[in-house]
Amino acid sequence: MNLEELFVSNKEHSISGRYIALKVIEPLLQSLNTNKQLYIIGKSVLEKPIYSYNIGTGKIRIFLWSQMHGNESTTTKALFDFLNLLQSGSELAENFLNTFTFLCIPMLNPDGAALYTRENANKIDLNRDSKNLTQPESRLLRETFDLFKPDYCFNLHDQRTIFGVSDSGKPATMSFLAPAYNDEREINETRLRAIELIATINEQLQFYLPDQIGRFDDSFNINCIGDMFQHLGVPTILIEAGHFPNDYEREETRKFVFMSLVCSFSALSENVIVNNGIDKYLNIPQNKAVFYDIIYKNIKINYDGIEIITNFAVQYKEELIENQVCFNAYIIIIGDLEHNFGHLEYDVGNAVYTDGGTDIPNLNQKADFFLDKDIKVTNGMIKM
Repeated sequence: MNLEELFVSNKEHSISGRYIALKVIEPLLQSLNTNKQLYIIGKSVLEKPIYSYNIGTGKIRIFLWSQMHGNESTTTKALFDFLNLLQSGSELAENFLNTFTFLCIPMLNPDGAALYTRENANKIDLNRDSKNLTQPESRLLRETFDLFKPDYCFNLHDQRTIFGVSDSGKPATMSFLAPAYNDEREINETRLRAIELIATINEQLQFYLPDQIGRFDDSFNINCIGDMFQHLGVPTILIEAGHFPNDYEREETRKFVFMSLVCSFSALSENVIVNNGIDKYLNIPQNKAVFYDIIYKNIKINYDGIEIITNFAVQYKEELIENQVCFNAYIIIIGDLEHNFGHLEYDVGNAVYTDGGTDIPNLNQKADFFLDKDIKVTNGMIKM
């Protein structure tokens, strides 16, 4: 199976970029509603509809949800790519539909999606509300879980650009986790099934994404939905969509999420889960926060008449402006960055920093400055 070709033939071209709001996906849901598979299962804090899409007649019940965090939209795009596959009429689609019953919530947090925020309209992180269930969206997710009684859960998220694959210097474009079910992070039969499935996905995905797959931290927190569902006895797979080089819109990353879903369901339907899964899972390098968006090396700064050579790093803030996500660069650290990496790195060869003000970079300052007074840096990027 050529996963690259499969993605190209099923990609949903009407959605792209980072800002995916409810009004964007509602027409797609309606177009996919060919046999009354679409349901409004509840409403958000601001009374926006929350949809589920149910398809398939198989015995294995798969529960997937995306945009629990409103600003994490990559997996939503990939989920629609996957739904296109299920509607394609292909032999693979028919196999999946006969093997599985899928229940998808493409956007759990429509209020947060509209504002491009992690939290819901009450400023609550829904992924820290799985125990107390204080929010309508959290309660809806739990009620759907209880009614559907899934055999596997897929918890779909984005992760920040700061994460790399350990100390390799490679970005963690995809990361996975079989969440812990208790404080001791023990492995029971439920968690083992998630572990072995992730190990299987990793083996296949390495062919398309070598050395850019990480393993997320498994500290136990019962308030997190993945930990809760694992605790309740359902194998749960956390998928985190991360950064691919030069892909801040995450159009490349969506492809790898799609591939991960196809690999998962192909392995389950064919019963070709890897053996010795624990060792293979633990051999996936852990995520490590080692990246900045841009690093500037060997910059000369004048401190009270004393010239020093230093480094500093810039991180983008994703800011919603007129329904468009803008990546605005701010200085966040100054000093020794020996053990860090930049998705973009400039060695400026002792060029002098000036900014028309103090001529000293300050934390949380917009990354607009000059090098040697004639090289302009705008929003972190050198303009030649």
